[in-house]
Amino acid sequence: MDFSTCDNLQQCDVPCIESLFANDPQLRSYEKDIRLRYGLFEKTLMAIEREEGFDRFSRSYEDYGVVLTHDGGVKCREWIPNARAVYLKGDFSNWERVNYKEVGYGQWEIYIPPNHDGSCPIPHLSELKIEIETRDNQVLERISPWANYVTQWEFSFKWLFWNPQSNEICKRFVANRLPKPDRLRIYEAHIGISSDRCQVSSFRHFTSEVLPRIRDLGYNCVLLMAIMEHPCYSSVGCQVTNFFAPSSRYGTPEDLRELISVAHEMGIYVMMDVMHSEASRNSSEGLNRFDGTDDCFFRSDRSDCHANDTRKFDFTKWEVLRFLLSNLRHYVDNFDFDGFRFRDVTSMIYHDQSSDRRYASGYKQYFGMHMDIEAMAYLMLANKMLHQFYPQIITIAEEHSEYPGLTHLVREGGFGFDYRLSMHIPSKWMQLLNERRDEDWNMNDICEMFLECRRGEKYITFSENYEQNTDDQWTIARQLMGDECMLDGQEMSLKLDRGISLYKMVRLFTSAFSGQAFLNFMGNEFGHPDWVEFPSVQNFDNYHLARRQFQLADNPQLRFKFLNNFDMEMNRLEERFAWLNSSPAFLTRQHNDDKVIIFERAGLLFMFNFHPTRSYPDYRIGVRTPGKYNIVLDSDDKMFGGHGRNQASTDFCTQQQACDNMKCSLMVYLPSRCVVVMANETIYSKQNWLNANRVYNEYGNCGERGRNFNDARRGSEWHRHRSHSRGRQGFRQTSPGFEARFSGMCVTEPSYRRETSPYKGRSLNRSQNRSDYRDGSDYSSRMYRGENMGKQMKSDFGRSSRSPVRSRSIGFKKSVSPTRY
Repeated sequence: MDFSTCDNLQQCDVPCIESLFANDPQLRSYEKDIRLRYGLFEKTLMAIEREEGFDRFSRSYEDYGVVLTHDGGVKCREWIPNARAVYLKGDFSNWERVNYKEVGYGQWEIYIPPNHDGSCPIPHLSELKIEIETRDNQVLERISPWANYVTQWEFSFKWLFWNPQSNEICKRFVANRLPKPDRLRIYEAHIGISSDRCQVSSFRHFTSEVLPRIRDLGYNCVLLMAIMEHPCYSSVGCQVTNFFAPSSRYGTPEDLRELISVAHEMGIYVMMDVMHSEASRNSSEGLNRFDGTDDCFFRSDRSDCHANDTRKFDFTKWEVLRFLLSNLRHYVDNFDFDGFRFRDVTSMIYHDQSSDRRYASGYKQYFGMHMDIEAMAYLMLANKMLHQFYPQIITIAEEHSEYPGLTHLVREGGFGFDYRLSMHIPSKWMQLLNERRDEDWNMNDICEMFLECRRGEKYITFSENYEQNTDDQWTIARQLMGDECMLDGQEMSLKLDRGISLYKMVRLFTSAFSGQAFLNFMGNEFGHPDWVEFPSVQNFDNYHLARRQFQLADNPQLRFKFLNNFDMEMNRLEERFAWLNSSPAFLTRQHNDDKVIIFERAGLLFMFNFHPTRSYPDYRIGVRTPGKYNIVLDSDDKMFGGHGRNQASTDFCTQQQACDNMKCSLMVYLPSRCVVVMANETIYSKQNWLNANRVYNEYGNCGERGRNFNDARRGSEWHRHRSHSRGRQGFRQTSPGFEARFSGMCVTEPSYRRETSPYKGRSLNRSQNRSDYRDGSDYSSRMYRGENMGKQMKSDFGRSSRSPVRSRSIGFKKSVSPTRY
């Protein structure tokens, strides 16, 4: 059935369209386009309800493919419109062909009765094939599009019938779902690279080794990439061939069910990537030319072919909608997934793929003939279905052009997603780090890049995701720290000190300023030193960079532990104060000369000092709520690799002195390159804070479900160590030289090394007078001496300063040498 006819749909009634216009008045100029896509969505939904029923239609995985019947037999059904004859063959029939019967509309069916003893006629793990005789006299062998288990064999895949015995089925799997979280701290992960070994990791390894780590770090959601079967491992799950089959390279479907069940017991929400914009161009094991024609699942004019060997679905076809909607329900019903991230939504909603659409002025570029309204209607159908039948489900849109209305309700004329990814923030951070000296950073630009969001839409902010960790990118950690020695016992270089400080500030600012959710790619929580490069022909199938070295964060002799500790404490603080579920930041101060940004959110006071050399004693700032303030997070804490320049036990009391257009103010000490977070004791009592510490130490912040797990002690040990460390070392008091008691006084510290982008190749300002702007007597013993500066200069102009952009332009390939620790 073709739904491309759009007569009179521009006058279709949208129930709550005024809510959309009230939120974004510019959209009123494009009311006809909005009504057009909603009209096509409503027309399609009504047709589905009338013909088959929305629920039954979207559960077609129960009828298509090879499925068991209640009497122990097997029912097979396929959509092959160009077939003249269809046969099923395999191990069960000694490869003799069993005929399908045509039942109309390109549908073919067969029923195989049970054996005499009532057992299934097709044994578990039997190999199957569909043989198709086409109307143009081709003979094809294919894997069913609905196959739920395929394994890689040499250069292709085998379709195996998955029907394990009851004793092999995951016993932990239960249908009870977690409640829908009001905010998300997402840990984006790839199963294959989740171990430190140079090989493809497994579901079982992720369950036993990585899930406890995610829980202890304080993330409440894991987003799994590349779950659907794909032949090209390096495609990161983009070129899907078998949509209903979890990738066998990681294990069996039961292993995946076990992973999700254990995650749920830990209180962790589990989501997965779906690539419904396109499919692999492979024919033997994929959907391409499944019935011998170009226009079975895809468009016939071949205009859908992409540069990455994929083809775009034809969303005007009834059976394509059945296939994709059922694909979503298959993973919810059979594996208990809690949500989906829709990859590459941009390529779905436009016919053309303009890369600079986001930067065009106005909304004209978002509407018109280049809209793919059939794909838009599908996205609305998918969100309508998921939220109607599974109220706890969360959907996320990965969309690069900032298309308006993605997270508005379908009945308002939106697409119905719960969240959208803030795709521009990572590139802005990297641009800032690469192209400007620290002294030239503009505080207004930093705030503006977080305010470039659609009003009324829920965003997931992140400083890096998988895109910033692939082989053609440099991660923020590698850009900041390069190949610096991470041994804790060695003297910290200026470059490393700068890198660790800024890395913590970038992550906390990204999480706390404006978003409604936060995402982290696996390993970035401790500044993983390597990017991700999957094995391929280009690197001679090298797995060296297709792994995550979690042992680096666990090694007490390495400084990776400091970043890991900070990430854990940041998530713990968000769990306590829930800033992701509160209003966006109330900006108190944005001072470009001081390089200071101060804002309030969720009752917390966030104070960022991005200045590379200046610390500010007795710095007066305005606050909205009078009372006593305490430090609840300090990036300069020695447990986070800082210098301990603040005293955590200090009480900061407000004064009735106006500042920043507020009636009361505080006097604080802001060290350079540091963020300090304070809480008002009148709102959050110190006793409650101590109780939260006790609960966290006892249970590792894993919640009621996680209290049965012994490995919760990891969080407990860290906090006991932190308490012991504070009792032994204390916190450095502000030095007497800083007790000037002048409001807003600025102390100009000796010049920190001003590093510039390696892309620019500018000279460095090297002052040897570094002995001290740091507070505390222990720091004087770590003066940066002249001989160390010579070594540092050599390192800076060596491998770590080589530009990845420039190297690619001359054909330079990044080496796979071991990183120095």
